[in-house]
Amino acid sequence: MTNYRKTGLMLLCLSMSISIFTACGSSSDKGTASTESSDTAAEVHKTGFPIVDNPIELSIMAPDVGRQDWNKMPVIQEYEKMTNIKLKIQNAPQDSFETKKNLVFASGTLPDIFYAADLKGSDQVTYGSQGLLLPLEKYIDEGYAPNLKKILDANPDIRKSMTTPDGHIYALRNIQPSAVWYRGPMWYNGKFLKKFGMENKLPQTTEELYNYLKKVKEEDANGNGKDDEVPLSSVKLDDLRMFFLGFWGMYNEDIYVDKENKVHFPQAEPAYKEYLTFLNRLWNENLLDHETFSQTDEQKKAKGKNNQVALFSDYFPYFTLGGEPSEDNPMMQPVSSDIAGTPVYGKHPGINTIGGFAISNTNPNPEASMRWIDYQFSEEGYSFWAYGPEGTLFKYKDKATGEKEWLPVPDGTDREEYRGTITPNYGINTPGSYENSYVLGLRTSFDDWIDKETATKLTPIAKAPFPSVFLTVDQQTEIKTLRSDLDKYVNQFHKSNPW
Repeated sequence: MTNYRKTGLMLLCLSMSISIFTACGSSSDKGTASTESSDTAAEVHKTGFPIVDNPIELSIMAPDVGRQDWNKMPVIQEYEKMTNIKLKIQNAPQDSFETKKNLVFASGTLPDIFYAADLKGSDQVTYGSQGLLLPLEKYIDEGYAPNLKKILDANPDIRKSMTTPDGHIYALRNIQPSAVWYRGPMWYNGKFLKKFGMENKLPQTTEELYNYLKKVKEEDANGNGKDDEVPLSSVKLDDLRMFFLGFWGMYNEDIYVDKENKVHFPQAEPAYKEYLTFLNRLWNENLLDHETFSQTDEQKKAKGKNNQVALFSDYFPYFTLGGEPSEDNPMMQPVSSDIAGTPVYGKHPGINTIGGFAISNTNPNPEASMRWIDYQFSEEGYSFWAYGPEGTLFKYKDKATGEKEWLPVPDGTDREEYRGTITPNYGINTPGSYENSYVLGLRTSFDDWIDKETATKLTPIAKAPFPSVFLTVDQQTEIKTLRSDLDKYVNQFHKSNPW
């Protein structure tokens, strides 16, 4: 434990130093890519469709959630017709994509485009400085991304947050200025709450939460006479960890800045021990699903649809419980612990910290590639990529105002599940932009209820965990050494405990 704390303190000191670095970096030009326009630039239209008059092909690497062959998706097929750009798709399963991506970079045989590729800040700095990724600001400022440039000009801080210390933008992100959720929140099964008369009296403290989960387990919450209730279910704890850490005053599972702008590494905090002790208590009393570390998300959802689960994480409650959108299953009110100032909630910073789009140095058509992605930074492009071509899931009631309306889902299937078969924009971290105005006419009373739940339960205690900053290559090397030992210890520590 002494070595763990020593390493933790070293990392903490290094982490604190990060905050003094400017996110926008220097204005020096250290990129290795040519500053001259490619030979194909003159053939690329800066506005409208098609993007190019003569068809071209671009290879694209992206994670896949396994819902549908991308080549058969209406969004991919229609966008090819609109742009005159055919995609040569290189998918890898989502759970192994990180490994595949690293192997591709190591091989030097790169796709033209990385899409939804979860390019961390270290990836952008490392591969950008090595010349494997092209600086993108040149193409943005030369007019090949008019939608994105409009956003960046209106929000200089967003541009700064995407700029590495050498002054370049190597990856584009998902921009959602109004976002609050970092991940899907926690939800209660409303049927269980109603059985115990708690629909209007949710747990407010960790002890009240424990007592409620224990009641679910011991008092046949679903009323079927079987001991099959799962008070708290999870998939490897990844879906609930950040939410639960807030009960003990921690905004993130990695580094975070508190209300006094002091940097913390949660695993080095006394509060983290309290968090682990609580989970251990739930595990030992069979209140935390004992299949947490072996089950898939679909298996967790099957338990929810079978009315077995009391508390869970998902984007919306009906994704797990099944049925139609309903206001009967309330968002969890984060609970307080014995630590003063709790609970807290790690808020979405308004722009993803992970890069979702990058262009490789072997891409023969960078200007066309930038035009290809820029559509996703517009209201029309968001609707197209989120819901498919008009006439698939929606139609415009008034195109001038952007007002839309839903269309019936083919075969009466679940809209979200069907959406996953028509667009890649499902279950992965895609680049683009979103504003509430983009879904004018598509919002329902359920959406309004979600906003109210968020505004009441999360927004008042929410704060972005950490500013979006980059480290230099030398700093990356130093922190990588520190993190290697520390992460190894933390992982071994977790593995030595069944929960």
